[in-house]
Amino acid sequence: MKLNTFVKSFVLPGTLAVLFSLPLLAFAQDNVQSGLSGIRSTFGFSGGITSATTLKDLIISIIRIMLLFAGIIAVVFVIIGGYMYITSGGNAEQAEKGKSTVVNAIIGIVMIILSYVIINVIVNLVSRPTY
Repeated sequence: MKLNTFVKSFVLPGTLAVLFSLPLLAFAQDNVQSGLSGIRSTFGFSGGITSATTLKDLIISIIRIMLLFAGIIAVVFVIIGGYMYITSGGNAEQAEKGKSTVVNAIIGIVMIILSYVIINVIVNLVSRPTY
């Protein structure tokens, strides 16, 4: 691997990642749990599986965790497909393979978001109090 290719592929993105993550160090003295509770409440994981008191709460927690992991995997496939597309070097077959990986991963992300919305709508309809 040439030095120029190494710098473009690894050193430059790594440097950018470090520079963009530096503002996070400003919150180093903050309580870690308070930051995580904000993330947990955003994704609906306020108590996790252990705080589920009913079967419905347990099923909802498991489904949300599975959707979160599926989203993480889909984002990883977007990154892999993008890397394959960028590093194809004029090889049409490799570029097409990378492009199809990105397209399929984006379709997966859309499906995951839609399933998250559908689950939340169903949960809100089922758990709505009757008057």
